[in-house]
Amino acid sequence: MTDELFLSFEEHPERGQQRRRHGVDNNRGRNNKKKKKKKKRGRSFLALFLTLFLLGGLAGGAYLGYDKIRDLLVTPDYVSTATSAEVEVEIKQGSLGLDMAKALKNKDVVKSEQAFIEAYENNPDAKKIQPGLYKLRVQISAADAITMLLDTKNRLVNGILIAEGLSTFKIYKLLSEKLGIPEAEFKAAAKDPIALGVPAWWFKREDGKKESRSIEGFLFPDTYEFPKNVTAKSALSMMVERFMKVTGDMGYADKAAALNISPYQALIVASLAQAEAGNADDLGKVARVSYNRVFSEKAVAEIGTCHCLQFDVTVNYSREMAGKKAVHSSDLTQAELTDPKNPYNRNAKGLPPTPINNPGKKALEGAADPPKGDWIYFVAIDKEGHSAFSSTHTQFCKDNQTAVKNGALERSSC
Repeated sequence: MTDELFLSFEEHPERGQQRRRHGVDNNRGRNNKKKKKKKKRGRSFLALFLTLFLLGGLAGGAYLGYDKIRDLLVTPDYVSTATSAEVEVEIKQGSLGLDMAKALKNKDVVKSEQAFIEAYENNPDAKKIQPGLYKLRVQISAADAITMLLDTKNRLVNGILIAEGLSTFKIYKLLSEKLGIPEAEFKAAAKDPIALGVPAWWFKREDGKKESRSIEGFLFPDTYEFPKNVTAKSALSMMVERFMKVTGDMGYADKAAALNISPYQALIVASLAQAEAGNADDLGKVARVSYNRVFSEKAVAEIGTCHCLQFDVTVNYSREMAGKKAVHSSDLTQAELTDPKNPYNRNAKGLPPTPINNPGKKALEGAADPPKGDWIYFVAIDKEGHSAFSSTHTQFCKDNQTAVKNGALERSSC
């Protein structure tokens, strides 16, 4: 029986026929097995192909991911070349490292803001970079950008000294000559001080007088390096910006409030002190005399007039406003000095409508924090411009004699 199990169909054909009749075909089984093997082999190849494809995709994604991570880990920066094109970049007043980085990135000088910031922090001289217009190469390393900004040869500057105590009219004339911009353009730009950067609250007064929105007093005296593409408006705005920075740093508004006046009134007094003081040491004292003459009842009793300044410099300013030249006090007529129609006349009550010039920092400090004293008179007593201050007319006349003796005055005003 066992041997029969191993006999082929050829040996037992009847059994083969019986099996085929019952649906069993060994040859068909063998064929099915071959087909299954082929199918398995095909599926294996497809699975292998898909696996390799997916792994390849993952590898590519991983590579791209690595690329992005690498960019995050390594700060993007250019490698400088000697042949790169040039571009002009403006570094504005008060710019910090980040401000410079943005300006340079916008002009494609540096590849990233972060690269410049890192170079800025690593270079101790970077804080010495000055505002102005620079000619720089594009697509250079951040370190080289710092080096170029520190090299004054790359600055396109137009340095102009604005002296302390100049009126706006004199400043317009000076800027027009130096910058080649018509005076009319400066006058037109100055008509709107708020558009130039002066906050509206700066013009408020505590003495009941009407606000007069003049740019006078807000053009801070300093040496300015204007970019070559400067306009009348941008030049005046730069000066206003400097004024706001200086007065902000000294807490000007708070100090004026401590004197029970507005910052604008203190600015007017600073301009008076700048015009009248012959020496920087006397700026604060002249400011105190101005306050005493306008606000002190004792001063009114001593002088015997109204709360008025009786300064000739205010009248000269009104001449400039009318397009006339300022003259020596001795050349001003009595009618001109006391013209009741002129709010700048020497007998006008209180402070004048506006500052009469653009005072410097020391004059501003003197007006914001004047020394204590009951002085209402002063006169220059030496050729260096030092003044003697007094609270009585008698002492004032004695000081006049000293001034004549020292050659500071030709004759006494008493």
